Parts: sequence; structure tokens; C-alpha cells
Amino acid sequence: MKIDFKDRVAIVTGAGAGLGRSHALELAKRGAKVVVNDLGGAADGTGGSLSPAQEVAQAIMQNGGEAIVSGANVADYGQVEAMVGEAMSKWGRVDILVNNAGILRDKSFVKMDLKDFQVVMDVHLTGSVNCTKAVWEIMRDQAYGRIAMTTSSSGMYGNFGQANYGAAKAGLVGLMNTLCIEGAKYDIRVNALSPVAHTRMTEGLIPEAALKLLTPVSVTAGLLALVAENSPNRTILCAGAGGYARTVITETEGIYLPPAEQTPENVMAAMEQISDTEGAQEFTQGFQQSEKFVGKAMKT
Repeated sequence: MKIDFKDRVAIVTGAGAGLGRSHALELAKRGAKVVVNDLGGAADGTGGSLSPAQEVAQAIMQNGGEAIVSGANVADYGQVEAMVGEAMSKWGRVDILVNNAGILRDKSFVKMDLKDFQVVMDVHLTGSVNCTKAVWEIMRDQAYGRIAMTTSSSGMYGNFGQANYGAAKAGLVGLMNTLCIEGAKYDIRVNALSPVAHTRMTEGLIPEAALKLLTPVSVTAGLLALVAENSPNRTILCAGAGGYARTVITETEGIYLPPAEQTPENVMAAMEQISDTEGAQEFTQGFQQSEKFVGKAMKT
């Protein structure tokens, strides 16, 4: 069944270039009305210009679609509220939010200024919180919403020189995990995209031979699946170069130590057994971990 977004209104942040541009254009191509948001700054977040967002919106309209331009800084909640208000005034609803805006300020942690740590958190994590908060009640009241966070392998697995970026991206997974629970009864589904693509944020990091495979459109195919009407919920979808996979956070079965044996020495001695992945489970709510541990203790 073909996925389309006719009569849907989508906000895409960081939509002036790279993945965001690809997301916005493809959503519009499939019928969505799109708020094209981009501060228009450099990859490190400095500067600003409406030109990139205007170019994308113009391309959408030239193809018969509907779009409005926003230069809102996602780290500023007042600006985000105004952006959402403009979408509501024009179209009366917001169905899809793609939290894609991001910057990079890479350095090893020992050399990283805390200001560079904070500003990356402000854009990636707080920016996504701001945008999500601004649309949440709208989606709840209309009993429909699709929200995509943009996480990263750096957040899930680590990457040298990206403590700030990785912390923000991991935080977005935690945000998703709770919001998908709170939004479920209102048909608000929250997922996360972990992309691999050649954009200005990956310049110099990927060998030339691989660049032709790492197209933004290959990632956008995954994104559109995450915000479709029949999308999954609470899914971390990894996408790039035509590859699609799901990251799943699991917990090992672990062990139980009775009170008299609960020492760091015994924990260390059992680390191999604690780490054994046989029988590992995916939990979808935090209390399941408590149930598991208390259940083990009560069996003895």
C-alpha cells in the first residue's frame, strides 16, 4: 500500500539542507503541507539565513505543493511556539514533527569547552523537546500525531570526539521511550531515526568511494515509514546506503545475590554471567526491570 500524506501537515526542522531538505521534499511530494524550518547557520550553529529554507519551500511550491518558511531557532521555545502558531493559523493542524535540526562541535572531551557541550545539547536535545512540547497538546486534542527524533550511532555506541553530540543523541532515545508511552492513547506515535548519509555534517569523515551510496534519499525512505499513518511506535530505525536495521536495547537475565553475598567482589566475580546475553529481553517500560529483580529475590 502506497504511503501518502495527503491532508497532513508536517514540520521539519533543519530542513534547509541535507537530510532535512530530503525529508521535506519527499513529504511534500507525497501530499504533505510542510513547514520548512531552518536557522540557516553553519554546521557549528553559527550565523543564520532564511535562504536555505526559502529555496526548499520554493521547490515544493514549484512542484504544486504547499509550504511555509520558518527561521525559528529550535533552542528558543518562544520562536518554536510562533512557528507552530503560524502552521496552525494557516492549516489548522499539525500531524507530523520531524526533529532533524542539529549542529556539530566535535573535540575530544579533555579539549572541549563546556559552552560547546551545552550548545550542542541545546539544539539537538532541548530543541527536540521544545518542538515536541509545542505540538504535543495539538496532537493530543486531534487524537493523531507522528513524531520522529533523530538519534545517532554516536549516541547509542559512542564516537571519539563527540561526547556532546553523543549525549544529546542518547537523550533523544530516552525522550522517545517515555513519550511513546504517554502518547499511545492519543494515537501519538514516537520513533527515532538513526541516519547514515553524506551531508555537510559528515564532510571529511567518510571515504570518497562510499559517498555515492550514502544518499539522503535512502535515509528519507526510513523516515517516511516512521511518520506514516501505520507507522510503528518506539522504534529506533537505522538507515543509510540502502541498509535498514533496528537498534534494540535489551537487558541480560543477570543473577541474584542474597543479602549476605551482595558485595562488590561477588558482583565482579559474576560479571561474565551477568553479561551473558542468552535470554536477554527488550523492556518497553522501566518497571519491568524492577519486576524482574524483585521476582528473582522473592523466589529464593
